[in-house]
Amino acid sequence: MIALDLDGTLLHPDGYLSDTTIDTIQKVQELGHIVVIATGRPYRMAIDHYNTLKLKTPLISFNGSLTNIPKVKWDFEKSVRLDKRYLIDILKHKDDLEMDFIASEYRRHFYITMDHPETIQPALFGVDKISDSMRLFPEKITRNPNALLMQTRHQDKQELALEMKKRYNHELEVDSWGGPLNILECSPKGINKAYALNYLLETLGMSKQDLIAFGDEHNDTEMLALAQTGYAMKNASQTLLPYADQQLEYSNSEDGVAKELQKLFLF
Repeated sequence: MIALDLDGTLLHPDGYLSDTTIDTIQKVQELGHIVVIATGRPYRMAIDHYNTLKLKTPLISFNGSLTNIPKVKWDFEKSVRLDKRYLIDILKHKDDLEMDFIASEYRRHFYITMDHPETIQPALFGVDKISDSMRLFPEKITRNPNALLMQTRHQDKQELALEMKKRYNHELEVDSWGGPLNILECSPKGINKAYALNYLLETLGMSKQDLIAFGDEHNDTEMLALAQTGYAMKNASQTLLPYADQQLEYSNSEDGVAKELQKLFLF
């Protein structure tokens, strides 16, 4: 099984898959290897890349809270959702938490607060613009979300993530994005990419000795630690490197994953 992160790993900085990557992954699949996307992206922002790669395997999205096979009724689909009471409480304290916006994420849609609309980048949600129908009101919170995506004005997003974990007695996961954006993600307690991959390995009768994984950021730490061999990209965060068995010579903009897969399986 080959687990692949998307942003900063498989995708070029412009957000697209190169022809080299597409061709390499298709050839690796033809050899019988199981290629699995494991991304922090919501399902709706991962499915196009899944289809471009012509995958038929399970797709792991929302940092592990959703594992499914798109367009297939799969008996082993697993969706672990965040109790909506956390969302309701975070909304009550959004000013104390210095939130620009709070978005409640579901498989095919999202709702977002619009107190500071000028701070919202529609591309973060895979849309051209934010419409009023997407506005998050408390009365819309009728289902438990897969995840929360938040942007904060707090001077230290990692410190705020720790504060929020303590505030909720470590009953949920709060992670910060790498890079310059002050983005935080909330997911159910114990949920990460390794959780979903462990579930998938057990379901398919495989072990972690059958798994290799590629990533670039701190939300890939558990995944790389789980894998028999965990590869960090050349452009990987320093936070990730202690969890990797090897750092690649090439970055995502240089098709680092494709070059390593070619070396391992094709040449």
